Amino acid sequence: MSLQYLLDLAASSGGTLYLMVALLLVALTVIVERAWYLYRLMAGGRAINDSVAGMPKSRADLLESAIRQAGGLPHAELMKVALSHPDINDRQVLADRLEESILHEIPKLDRSLWILDTAVTLAPLLGLFGTIVGMFNAFSGLGQNGAAATQVTSGVAEALIATAGGLFIAMLGVTFLNSLNTRVKLLVHQLETLKQMLINRFGHSGHAGGADAHRAVRSPVALARTGT
Repeated sequence: MSLQYLLDLAASSGGTLYLMVALLLVALTVIVERAWYLYRLMAGGRAINDSVAGMPKSRADLLESAIRQAGGLPHAELMKVALSHPDINDRQVLADRLEESILHEIPKLDRSLWILDTAVTLAPLLGLFGTIVGMFNAFSGLGQNGAAATQVTSGVAEALIATAGGLFIAMLGVTFLNSLNTRVKLLVHQLETLKQMLINRFGHSGHAGGADAHRAVRSPVALARTGT
């Protein structure tokens, strides 16, 4: 299979084979970049979670050390939240602030996956379009004098290469897209686990404060009833 033969195929498909090659390169770039990025996050996040799991309650110095160890991981942002307002770390307030931080980090995890999703959808359509153009060129030869049936059938067979190429890109893309989406879900689970561990170790019970506030609200009523 010579280079000239491949160029002839691309030309007979209306140029869609060139687009499919570009689409394949874009899909492979996203796959490699996201796979490496998510792998590093999962490995680093697993070590951070193990470190926090063995941490005693309210040890801010150990948490600061874990933040330095985390570096640029999204886990570091959650740990910074636990240290940002230690005086008001009511369990529910801390849980809400940590959940807000997780929501900020999630878009960074699945960034660029929409490109891979688009490639999975677009590749078969491009392949089908290339095949239709190729078959149109093949059947148009029937109107020429001396055209043989073998020329038409060979042209149809060559046109089907575009469909095969589109299906290959789609199958490759959907396999890695599902794998990367699974890694994103596992990373979100890591962050949720870290959130709960931080609440258990750095959250303060709000019952006492709530009871005091409740008494403060009711005290004027009690005074009015007693007439004092």
